[in-house]
Amino acid sequence: MLEKSNIALICIFGMFVGFLLSRVTLSISMFLFGVNALRDIHPRLWLRNKWWLLGVCWVAIYALTWFWSTDKHTWDIRWQTKFPFLLLPLAFSFMPRFTAKQLQILTISIGLILLASAFYSISFLIQDPAMYIKNYKYSIMLPTLPKQDHVRASIAAAIFIIWSVYVWPYLQRNSKWFAGVCIGLLVIYIHILAAKSGLLSLYLFLIGLGLYFSFVKKKLTGIIIIAAIPVFVWLGIQYMPTFRERLNYISFSYFMFEHGDVSGNFGDINRLYSYKIALNLIKEHPFSGVGTGDMLSQMNKGYETLYPNVPKTAILLPHNQFLVVALGCGIPAMLLFTVWVFMPLAQLRKNRQSFFFFMVWLILFLQLMIEPVLEVQLGVFVFLFFLLLQKEELKQIVISK
Repeated sequence: MLEKSNIALICIFGMFVGFLLSRVTLSISMFLFGVNALRDIHPRLWLRNKWWLLGVCWVAIYALTWFWSTDKHTWDIRWQTKFPFLLLPLAFSFMPRFTAKQLQILTISIGLILLASAFYSISFLIQDPAMYIKNYKYSIMLPTLPKQDHVRASIAAAIFIIWSVYVWPYLQRNSKWFAGVCIGLLVIYIHILAAKSGLLSLYLFLIGLGLYFSFVKKKLTGIIIIAAIPVFVWLGIQYMPTFRERLNYISFSYFMFEHGDVSGNFGDINRLYSYKIALNLIKEHPFSGVGTGDMLSQMNKGYETLYPNVPKTAILLPHNQFLVVALGCGIPAMLLFTVWVFMPLAQLRKNRQSFFFFMVWLILFLQLMIEPVLEVQLGVFVFLFFLLLQKEELKQIVISK
């Protein structure tokens, strides 16, 4: 009979295949991962996990908004995306620790899957470089796996790089070679794809890693890492046209913002519109929110009033998860959610595990600030999987040989 940890590895493999190719597979794999971890665990032990309990509370408020949401179908979709919060934190908490061999299998498996995703995207650029480079002038990105979600694709690649650096000391020689090649290729991929979220995550980690090495008496290593950042940017501008055009587009967007553009054609400017509209709606419904089923319809009305020139296809939920929770469920729910987000930081200590966890947490926190990450299934998966995987490593590592 397979051990729990071996079944967990199979489920994780299924999660990442599902992440790229099939949301149904992703859902089934997450469910089986949870069932496997919690079998033979008495429910009374669940109550010891205070972070999980707090998560259950804010998710329960999402469910309660059914009573004041008029669009029940949309409410149902948003509620279903929150199921992993009821299962995965417990599953990771009760999952037996992986052995050194299993850590290598985990790292190599995820690395191969993400490399396949990267090669899929780059294959389009190879087939017709002129067209795709031209598209980047208009913020039309390369196709990705998962489809049409370059944000999650780039974030997953960036955080996997962090994981690979973290797990490096526990890898055997051949696995270290693979991890090194994987890190290098994914760094190149993140620059070619040039999604802002992935680039921000990568460079934030490099800055953090440089500072970390400086503080642990490896100042030269830290200085080299930080000094490499402008070199990476220069190389990207010189030799990666998609990266160069992406920077040009960001600069042009800022120019249009400075000149009062209200067309809704520029994503970063439209984010600011979404914040203003959401804050107005939150002021009108401070305690109960508008109901999670009615958030988009209420945002539609706000756009019609304040920014009537923005086309329907460009209307957004507020691109900030904290505002989304306040908009749908009220300010009390947002405060509860905020405590839940920051609560894991109480476990931090002055050690290597804490540094790597904090970097993953910080990157995911910034995503919460600029995206409604937890309103889509893929966002929930990336957020929970990588946060919980690194969170479990805060425990004292005991690697079985």
